[in-house]
Amino acid sequence: MTVAAWLALATACVCIVLLAWGRWATELILLGGVTFLLLTGVIDTTQALGGFSHPSMVTVALMYVLVAGIRETGGVETIVRHLLGRPKNLSTATLRVVTPVFLLSAFLNNTPVVATFIPAVMTWARRQKLPIAKLLLPLSYAAMLGGTCTLIGTSTNLVVNGLLADRHPDLALGLFDLAWIGLPVGTAGIGYMLIAGRRLLPRQDPTNLLANPKEYTIEMEVDPLGPLVGKSIEAAGLRHLGDVYLVEIERDGDLIAAVGPEEKLYGGDRLVFVGSTDAALDLQQIKGLRPSTQSAFSLINHPDRCIVEVVVSPECALVGKTIRDGRFRTQYGAAVLAVCRGGRRVEGNLGQIRLQPADTLLLETRPRFLDQYRQNRDFLLVSEVDGPARPHHEKAWLAWGILAGVVLLAAGGLLKILPAVLAGAGAMLATGCCIFHKAKRSVDGS
Repeated sequence: MTVAAWLALATACVCIVLLAWGRWATELILLGGVTFLLLTGVIDTTQALGGFSHPSMVTVALMYVLVAGIRETGGVETIVRHLLGRPKNLSTATLRVVTPVFLLSAFLNNTPVVATFIPAVMTWARRQKLPIAKLLLPLSYAAMLGGTCTLIGTSTNLVVNGLLADRHPDLALGLFDLAWIGLPVGTAGIGYMLIAGRRLLPRQDPTNLLANPKEYTIEMEVDPLGPLVGKSIEAAGLRHLGDVYLVEIERDGDLIAAVGPEEKLYGGDRLVFVGSTDAALDLQQIKGLRPSTQSAFSLINHPDRCIVEVVVSPECALVGKTIRDGRFRTQYGAAVLAVCRGGRRVEGNLGQIRLQPADTLLLETRPRFLDQYRQNRDFLLVSEVDGPARPHHEKAWLAWGILAGVVLLAAGGLLKILPAVLAGAGAMLATGCCIFHKAKRSVDGS
Protein backbone atom coordinates (compact mmCIF):
# COMPACT_ATOMS: atom_id res chain seq x y z
CA MET A 1 0.00 0.00 0.00
CA THR A 2 1.04 3.60 -0.50
CA VAL A 3 1.95 5.98 2.32
CA ALA A 4 -1.38 7.77 1.85
CA ALA A 5 -3.24 4.49 2.31
CA TRP A 6 -1.35 3.71 5.51
CA LEU A 7 -2.09 7.21 6.84
CA ALA A 8 -5.79 6.83 6.04
CA LEU A 9 -5.92 3.41 7.74
CA ALA A 10 -4.05 4.65 10.81
CA THR A 11 -6.32 7.70 11.11
CA ALA A 12 -9.42 5.51 10.92
CA CYS A 13 -8.05 3.20 13.64
CA VAL A 14 -7.18 6.12 15.93
CA CYS A 15 -10.67 7.61 15.45
CA ILE A 16 -12.30 4.27 16.32
CA VAL A 17 -10.23 3.96 19.50
CA LEU A 18 -11.06 7.53 20.56
CA LEU A 19 -14.77 6.98 19.84
CA ALA A 20 -14.72 3.84 22.00
CA TRP A 21 -12.90 5.71 24.76
CA GLY A 22 -15.72 8.24 24.89
CA ARG A 23 -13.79 11.15 26.40
CA TRP A 24 -14.38 13.56 23.50
CA ALA A 25 -17.37 14.46 21.35
CA THR A 26 -17.91 12.35 18.25
CA GLU A 27 -17.94 15.31 15.88
CA LEU A 28 -14.68 16.63 17.36
CA ILE A 29 -12.90 13.29 16.80
CA LEU A 30 -14.11 12.90 13.23
CA LEU A 31 -13.37 16.52 12.36
CA GLY A 32 -9.87 16.03 13.74
CA GLY A 33 -9.39 12.96 11.56
CA VAL A 34 -10.52 14.80 8.42
CA THR A 35 -8.27 17.75 9.28
CA PHE A 36 -5.25 15.45 9.67
CA LEU A 37 -5.90 13.77 6.33
CA LEU A 38 -6.33 17.17 4.70
CA LEU A 39 -3.08 18.56 6.14
CA THR A 40 -1.10 15.47 5.13
CA GLY A 41 -2.42 15.64 1.57
CA VAL A 42 -4.26 12.32 1.68
CA ILE A 43 -7.45 14.12 0.61
CA ASP A 44 -8.02 17.49 -0.99
CA THR A 45 -10.45 20.24 0.00
CA THR A 46 -13.17 19.03 -2.35
CA GLN A 47 -13.04 15.54 -0.88
CA ALA A 48 -12.93 16.87 2.69
CA LEU A 49 -16.09 18.95 2.24
CA GLY A 50 -17.86 16.70 -0.24
CA GLY A 51 -19.62 14.64 2.40
CA PHE A 52 -21.47 17.64 3.85
CA SER A 53 -23.29 18.23 0.57
CA HIS A 54 -23.71 14.60 -0.44
CA PRO A 55 -27.34 13.68 -1.25
CA SER A 56 -27.22 10.79 1.23
CA MET A 57 -26.30 13.15 4.08
CA VAL A 58 -29.10 15.56 3.17
CA THR A 59 -31.57 12.67 2.97
CA VAL A 60 -30.63 11.49 6.46
CA ALA A 61 -31.18 15.00 7.87
CA LEU A 62 -34.59 15.28 6.19
CA MET A 63 -35.63 11.88 7.61
CA TYR A 64 -35.26 13.39 11.08
CA VAL A 65 -37.78 16.07 10.11
CA LEU A 66 -40.28 13.37 9.07
CA VAL A 67 -39.85 11.68 12.45
CA ALA A 68 -40.28 15.02 14.24
CA GLY A 69 -43.60 15.54 12.47
CA ILE A 70 -44.87 12.15 13.64
CA ARG A 71 -43.61 12.76 17.17
CA GLU A 72 -45.13 16.25 17.48
CA THR A 73 -48.56 15.03 16.36
CA GLY A 74 -48.63 12.14 18.81
CA GLY A 75 -48.45 9.59 16.01
CA VAL A 76 -46.46 7.12 18.10
CA GLU A 77 -48.96 7.36 20.97
CA THR A 78 -51.67 6.51 18.44
CA ILE A 79 -49.82 3.30 17.56
CA VAL A 80 -49.20 2.48 21.22
CA ARG A 81 -52.83 3.00 22.12
CA HIS A 82 -54.28 0.95 19.24
CA LEU A 83 -51.71 -1.83 18.81
CA LEU A 84 -50.10 -2.57 22.18
CA GLY A 85 -53.28 -2.95 24.24
CA ARG A 86 -53.16 -5.12 27.37
CA PRO A 87 -51.02 -8.22 26.73
CA LYS A 88 -51.45 -11.36 28.82
CA ASN A 89 -47.74 -12.16 29.22
CA LEU A 90 -44.26 -10.78 28.63
CA SER A 91 -43.72 -12.60 25.31
CA THR A 92 -46.90 -11.12 23.86
CA ALA A 93 -45.89 -7.69 25.15
CA THR A 94 -42.45 -7.98 23.57
CA LEU A 95 -43.93 -9.04 20.23
CA ARG A 96 -46.37 -6.12 20.27
CA VAL A 97 -43.53 -3.68 20.96
CA VAL A 98 -40.97 -4.96 18.44
CA THR A 99 -43.37 -5.45 15.51
CA PRO A 100 -44.35 -1.79 14.90
CA VAL A 101 -40.79 -0.65 15.67
CA PHE A 102 -39.40 -3.15 13.16
CA LEU A 103 -41.81 -2.03 10.45
CA LEU A 104 -41.38 1.69 11.08
CA SER A 105 -37.60 1.62 11.20
CA ALA A 106 -37.63 0.15 7.71
CA PHE A 107 -38.79 3.56 6.47
CA LEU A 108 -37.44 5.92 9.14
CA ASN A 109 -33.97 6.33 10.59
CA ASN A 110 -33.73 3.94 13.54
CA THR A 111 -32.20 6.45 15.99
CA PRO A 112 -35.18 8.85 16.12
CA VAL A 113 -37.60 5.90 16.00
CA VAL A 114 -36.06 4.46 19.17
CA ALA A 115 -35.88 7.89 20.83
CA THR A 116 -39.56 8.48 20.04
CA PHE A 117 -40.81 5.05 21.11
CA ILE A 118 -38.89 4.78 24.40
CA PRO A 119 -41.02 7.23 26.46
CA ALA A 120 -44.27 5.89 24.98
CA VAL A 121 -43.31 2.27 25.68
CA MET A 122 -42.09 3.11 29.20
CA THR A 123 -45.41 4.79 29.97
CA TRP A 124 -47.36 1.84 28.57
CA ALA A 125 -45.19 -0.66 30.48
CA ARG A 126 -45.75 1.19 33.76
CA ARG A 127 -49.50 1.12 33.19
CA GLN A 128 -49.44 -2.60 32.44
CA LYS A 129 -46.98 -3.32 35.30
CA LEU A 130 -44.49 -4.90 32.90
CA PRO A 131 -40.71 -5.01 33.49
CA ILE A 132 -39.38 -2.13 31.41
CA ALA A 133 -35.85 -3.56 31.40
CA LYS A 134 -37.06 -6.56 29.37
CA LEU A 135 -38.65 -4.39 26.67
CA LEU A 136 -36.17 -1.60 25.89
CA LEU A 137 -33.32 -3.72 24.53
CA PRO A 138 -35.63 -5.71 22.18
CA LEU A 139 -37.04 -2.36 21.06
CA SER A 140 -33.56 -1.12 20.14
CA TYR A 141 -32.60 -4.34 18.35
CA ALA A 142 -35.90 -4.39 16.43
CA ALA A 143 -35.14 -0.90 15.12
CA MET A 144 -31.69 -1.97 13.93
CA LEU A 145 -33.08 -5.11 12.28
CA GLY A 146 -35.85 -3.16 10.58
CA GLY A 147 -33.32 -0.69 9.23
CA THR A 148 -31.71 -3.45 7.17
CA CYS A 149 -34.88 -4.05 5.14
CA THR A 150 -34.93 -0.92 2.97
CA LEU A 151 -32.53 1.61 1.51
CA ILE A 152 -33.82 4.44 3.73
CA GLY A 153 -33.92 2.35 6.90
CA THR A 154 -30.55 3.58 8.22
CA SER A 155 -28.14 6.34 7.40
CA THR A 156 -25.48 3.67 6.70
CA ASN A 157 -27.52 2.22 3.87
CA LEU A 158 -27.96 5.63 2.28
CA VAL A 159 -24.31 6.64 2.60
CA VAL A 160 -22.96 3.33 1.23
CA ASN A 161 -25.44 3.38 -1.64
CA GLY A 162 -24.43 6.95 -2.40
CA LEU A 163 -20.79 5.95 -2.65
CA LEU A 164 -21.74 2.95 -4.79
CA ALA A 165 -23.83 5.12 -7.13
CA ASP A 166 -20.96 7.59 -7.54
CA ARG A 167 -18.63 4.86 -8.79
CA HIS A 168 -21.09 2.48 -10.46
CA PRO A 169 -24.37 4.27 -11.28
CA ASP A 170 -25.84 1.13 -12.87
CA LEU A 171 -25.47 -0.79 -9.58
CA ALA A 172 -27.34 1.71 -7.37
CA LEU A 173 -29.85 0.00 -5.07
CA GLY A 174 -33.60 0.41 -5.15
CA LEU A 175 -35.77 1.05 -2.11
CA PHE A 176 -36.55 -2.63 -1.41
CA ASP A 177 -33.46 -4.33 -2.87
CA LEU A 178 -32.22 -5.13 0.64
CA ALA A 179 -35.49 -6.67 1.80
CA TRP A 180 -34.74 -10.20 0.62
CA ILE A 181 -31.89 -10.30 3.15
CA GLY A 182 -33.28 -7.95 5.79
CA LEU A 183 -36.69 -9.59 6.25
CA PRO A 184 -35.42 -13.14 7.00
CA VAL A 185 -32.69 -11.80 9.28
CA GLY A 186 -35.13 -9.53 11.06
CA THR A 187 -37.68 -12.31 11.52
CA ALA A 188 -35.01 -14.61 12.96
CA GLY A 189 -33.77 -11.86 15.27
CA ILE A 190 -37.25 -11.15 16.63
CA GLY A 191 -37.81 -14.85 17.18
CA TYR A 192 -34.57 -15.13 19.13
CA MET A 193 -35.51 -12.16 21.33
CA LEU A 194 -38.88 -13.72 22.13
CA ILE A 195 -37.29 -17.04 23.10
CA ALA A 196 -34.12 -15.90 24.88
CA GLY A 197 -35.12 -12.46 26.11
CA ARG A 198 -36.98 -13.69 29.20
CA ARG A 199 -33.92 -15.54 30.48
CA LEU A 200 -31.07 -13.27 29.40
CA LEU A 201 -32.44 -9.79 30.08
CA PRO A 202 -32.31 -8.36 33.64
CA ARG A 203 -35.34 -8.61 35.88
CA GLN A 204 -34.70 -5.47 37.90
CA ASP A 205 -36.20 -2.26 36.59
CA PRO A 206 -33.47 0.38 36.84
CA THR A 207 -35.97 3.23 36.65
CA ASN A 208 -37.41 2.31 40.07
CA LEU A 209 -34.19 1.96 42.08
CA LEU A 210 -34.33 5.49 43.50
CA ALA A 211 -38.00 6.18 42.90
CA ASN A 212 -39.44 8.63 45.38
CA PRO A 213 -41.62 10.83 43.18
CA LYS A 214 -43.34 13.98 44.28
CA GLU A 215 -47.13 13.76 44.26
CA TYR A 216 -48.76 16.43 42.13
CA THR A 217 -52.38 17.46 42.00
CA ILE A 218 -53.08 17.37 38.26
CA GLU A 219 -56.27 18.76 36.78
CA MET A 220 -57.41 17.97 33.24
CA GLU A 221 -60.59 18.65 31.33
CA VAL A 222 -62.49 16.42 28.92
CA ASP A 223 -62.54 18.06 25.50
CA PRO A 224 -66.22 18.41 24.46
CA LEU A 225 -65.21 17.62 20.87
CA GLY A 226 -62.79 14.83 21.79
CA PRO A 227 -63.13 11.05 21.52
CA LEU A 228 -63.56 10.46 25.28
CA VAL A 229 -67.05 11.98 25.53
CA GLY A 230 -69.61 9.30 26.32
CA LYS A 231 -67.02 6.67 27.24
CA SER A 232 -66.67 5.11 30.66
CA ILE A 233 -63.53 5.59 32.75
CA GLU A 234 -62.53 2.01 31.90
CA ALA A 235 -63.15 2.35 28.16
CA ALA A 236 -61.33 5.68 28.02
CA GLY A 237 -58.19 4.05 29.40
CA LEU A 238 -58.15 6.14 32.58
CA ARG A 239 -58.48 3.20 34.96
CA HIS A 240 -55.04 1.57 34.74
CA LEU A 241 -52.57 4.44 34.48
CA GLY A 242 -49.74 3.07 36.61
CA ASP A 243 -48.32 5.78 38.87
CA VAL A 244 -51.25 8.17 38.46
CA TYR A 245 -54.82 7.72 39.65
CA LEU A 246 -58.09 9.57 39.22
CA VAL A 247 -59.24 11.10 42.52
CA GLU A 248 -62.43 12.93 41.63
CA ILE A 249 -64.54 14.44 38.87
CA GLU A 250 -66.14 17.88 39.02
CA ARG A 251 -69.20 18.19 36.78
CA ASP A 252 -71.44 21.27 36.67
CA GLY A 253 -70.49 22.21 40.23
CA ASP A 254 -71.07 18.70 41.61
CA LEU A 255 -68.18 16.62 42.94
CA ILE A 256 -67.93 12.88 42.24
CA ALA A 257 -65.42 11.65 44.81
CA ALA A 258 -65.66 7.88 44.44
CA VAL A 259 -65.11 7.42 40.72
CA GLY A 260 -66.09 3.96 39.53
CA PRO A 261 -64.85 2.28 36.32
CA GLU A 262 -68.30 2.56 34.70
CA GLU A 263 -68.65 6.30 35.30
CA LYS A 264 -69.29 8.01 31.95
CA LEU A 265 -67.38 11.09 30.86
CA TYR A 266 -69.03 14.25 29.57
CA GLY A 267 -67.60 17.23 27.75
CA GLY A 268 -66.27 19.81 30.19
CA ASP A 269 -65.75 17.33 33.05
CA ARG A 270 -62.79 18.37 35.17
CA LEU A 271 -60.74 15.36 36.25
CA VAL A 272 -58.43 15.59 39.25
CA PHE A 273 -55.50 13.16 39.24
CA VAL A 274 -52.67 12.50 41.66
CA GLY A 275 -49.30 11.41 40.30
CA SER A 276 -45.66 12.17 39.62
CA THR A 277 -44.06 14.53 37.12
CA ASP A 278 -43.97 11.73 34.56
CA ALA A 279 -47.65 11.12 35.19
CA ALA A 280 -48.46 14.75 34.44
CA LEU A 281 -46.56 14.47 31.16
CA ASP A 282 -48.29 11.19 30.32
CA LEU A 283 -51.72 12.77 30.77
CA GLN A 284 -50.82 15.47 28.25
CA GLN A 285 -50.44 12.77 25.61
CA ILE A 286 -53.97 11.34 25.99
CA LYS A 287 -56.17 12.40 23.12
CA GLY A 288 -59.36 14.00 24.41
CA LEU A 289 -57.85 15.53 27.56
CA ARG A 290 -56.64 19.11 27.85
CA PRO A 291 -55.53 21.40 30.71
CA SER A 292 -58.45 22.70 32.72
CA THR A 293 -59.68 25.95 31.19
CA GLN A 294 -60.97 27.21 34.55
CA SER A 295 -57.54 27.27 36.17
CA ALA A 296 -55.32 27.76 33.17
CA PHE A 297 -55.35 28.89 29.59
CA SER A 298 -54.78 26.73 26.57
CA LEU A 299 -51.82 27.08 24.26
CA ILE A 300 -53.48 24.99 21.59
CA ASN A 301 -52.97 27.75 19.02
CA HIS A 302 -49.26 27.97 19.81
CA PRO A 303 -47.42 25.02 18.23
CA ASP A 304 -44.16 25.82 20.02
CA ARG A 305 -44.80 24.67 23.59
CA CYS A 306 -42.86 23.10 26.43
CA ILE A 307 -43.35 21.85 29.98
CA VAL A 308 -41.58 23.83 32.72
CA GLU A 309 -41.21 23.14 36.45
CA VAL A 310 -41.01 26.17 38.77
CA VAL A 311 -40.70 26.66 42.52
CA VAL A 312 -42.59 29.65 43.94
CA SER A 313 -40.46 32.22 45.76
CA PRO A 314 -41.55 33.97 48.98
CA GLU A 315 -41.27 37.22 47.03
CA CYS A 316 -43.80 36.13 44.41
CA ALA A 317 -46.70 38.60 44.21
CA LEU A 318 -49.21 35.73 43.96
CA VAL A 319 -48.31 34.11 47.31
CA GLY A 320 -51.50 33.86 49.34
CA LYS A 321 -53.72 34.20 46.29
CA THR A 322 -55.49 31.46 44.38
CA ILE A 323 -54.24 30.52 40.94
CA ARG A 324 -57.46 31.78 39.40
CA ASP A 325 -57.85 35.04 41.38
CA GLY A 326 -54.17 35.85 40.98
CA ARG A 327 -54.62 35.62 37.19
CA PHE A 328 -51.56 33.43 36.85
CA ARG A 329 -52.13 32.92 33.14
CA THR A 330 -52.22 36.67 32.48
CA GLN A 331 -49.27 37.43 34.75
CA TYR A 332 -46.88 34.82 33.38
CA GLY A 333 -48.33 33.57 30.10
CA ALA A 334 -48.34 29.96 31.29
CA ALA A 335 -50.92 27.27 31.99
CA VAL A 336 -50.74 25.60 35.40
CA LEU A 337 -50.96 21.85 34.88
CA ALA A 338 -50.14 20.53 38.34
CA VAL A 339 -49.26 21.63 41.88
CA CYS A 340 -47.13 19.92 44.52
CA ARG A 341 -46.49 21.08 48.10
CA GLY A 342 -43.86 19.46 50.31
CA GLY A 343 -43.69 16.45 48.00
CA ARG A 344 -47.41 15.73 48.46
CA ARG A 345 -50.62 16.52 46.62
CA VAL A 346 -52.64 19.61 47.46
CA GLU A 347 -56.29 19.04 48.30
CA GLY A 348 -58.97 20.92 46.42
CA ASN A 349 -59.71 22.41 43.05
CA LEU A 350 -56.58 23.43 41.17
CA GLY A 351 -57.87 26.92 40.44
CA GLN A 352 -58.75 27.46 44.13
CA ILE A 353 -55.33 26.44 45.52
CA ARG A 354 -53.67 29.33 47.35
CA LEU A 355 -50.02 29.54 46.41
CA GLN A 356 -47.45 29.27 49.18
CA PRO A 357 -43.66 29.72 49.15
CA ALA A 358 -41.82 26.59 47.90
CA ASP A 359 -44.89 25.28 46.01
CA THR A 360 -43.80 23.39 42.90
CA LEU A 361 -45.80 24.04 39.74
CA LEU A 362 -45.80 22.30 36.37
CA LEU A 363 -46.52 24.78 33.61
CA GLU A 364 -47.31 24.52 29.93
CA THR A 365 -45.79 27.55 28.29
CA ARG A 366 -43.63 28.79 25.45
CA PRO A 367 -39.83 28.37 25.38
CA ARG A 368 -39.23 32.08 25.92
CA PHE A 369 -40.62 31.68 29.46
CA LEU A 370 -37.33 30.00 30.47
CA ASP A 371 -35.18 32.98 29.54
CA GLN A 372 -37.69 35.52 30.77
CA TYR A 373 -38.16 34.13 34.30
CA ARG A 374 -35.03 32.10 35.03
CA GLN A 375 -33.53 35.00 36.99
CA ASN A 376 -36.86 36.43 38.15
CA ARG A 377 -37.42 36.81 41.90
CA ASP A 378 -40.90 35.32 41.67
CA PHE A 379 -39.41 31.82 41.28
CA LEU A 380 -36.62 30.06 43.16
CA LEU A 381 -36.15 27.55 40.35
CA VAL A 382 -37.13 27.45 36.68
CA SER A 383 -36.25 24.37 34.65
CA GLU A 384 -37.57 22.68 31.54
CA VAL A 385 -38.94 19.20 32.10
CA ASP A 386 -37.43 16.56 29.85
CA GLY A 387 -40.55 15.33 28.17
CA PRO A 388 -42.93 16.06 25.30
CA ALA A 389 -45.52 18.81 25.44
CA ARG A 390 -49.13 18.19 24.45
CA PRO A 391 -49.12 16.88 20.84
CA HIS A 392 -51.42 17.97 18.00
CA HIS A 393 -53.48 14.77 17.92
CA GLU A 394 -55.75 16.07 15.19
CA LYS A 395 -52.83 15.96 12.73
CA ALA A 396 -51.50 12.51 13.63
CA TRP A 397 -53.07 10.72 10.66
CA LEU A 398 -51.98 13.55 8.36
CA ALA A 399 -48.36 13.00 9.45
CA TRP A 400 -48.66 9.26 8.84
CA GLY A 401 -50.21 9.99 5.45
CA ILE A 402 -47.25 12.19 4.50
CA LEU A 403 -44.84 9.42 5.45
CA ALA A 404 -46.86 6.89 3.43
CA GLY A 405 -46.77 9.26 0.47
CA VAL A 406 -42.98 9.50 0.68
CA VAL A 407 -42.67 5.72 0.67
CA LEU A 408 -45.06 5.30 -2.26
CA LEU A 409 -43.35 7.99 -4.34
CA ALA A 410 -39.92 6.46 -3.75
CA ALA A 411 -41.00 2.82 -4.10
CA GLY A 412 -43.03 3.48 -7.22
CA GLY A 413 -40.14 5.19 -8.94
CA LEU A 414 -42.10 8.43 -9.38
CA LEU A 415 -39.38 10.34 -7.51
CA LYS A 416 -35.89 9.56 -6.38
CA ILE A 417 -35.41 9.14 -2.65
CA LEU A 418 -34.01 12.62 -1.97
CA PRO A 419 -36.80 14.56 -3.75
CA ALA A 420 -39.43 12.34 -2.14
CA VAL A 421 -38.05 12.87 1.36
CA LEU A 422 -37.60 16.59 0.69
CA ALA A 423 -41.23 16.86 -0.39
CA GLY A 424 -42.31 14.97 2.74
CA ALA A 425 -40.29 17.20 5.07
CA GLY A 426 -41.71 20.27 3.34
CA ALA A 427 -45.24 18.90 3.73
CA MET A 428 -44.65 18.35 7.46
CA LEU A 429 -43.67 22.00 7.84
CA ALA A 430 -46.35 23.39 5.51
CA THR A 431 -49.20 21.54 7.24
CA GLY A 432 -48.03 22.43 10.75
CA CYS A 433 -47.30 18.84 11.75
CA CYS A 434 -43.88 20.11 12.77
CA ILE A 435 -42.77 23.72 13.20
CA PHE A 436 -39.39 24.92 11.98
CA HIS A 437 -37.95 25.22 15.49
CA LYS A 438 -38.73 21.58 16.32
CA ALA A 439 -37.51 20.43 12.90
CA LYS A 440 -34.19 22.21 13.43
CA ARG A 441 -33.80 20.68 16.89
CA SER A 442 -34.51 17.20 15.52
CA VAL A 443 -31.74 17.57 12.94
CA ASP A 444 -29.32 19.04 15.48
CA GLY A 445 -30.09 16.19 17.88
CA SER A 446 -30.63 18.68 20.71
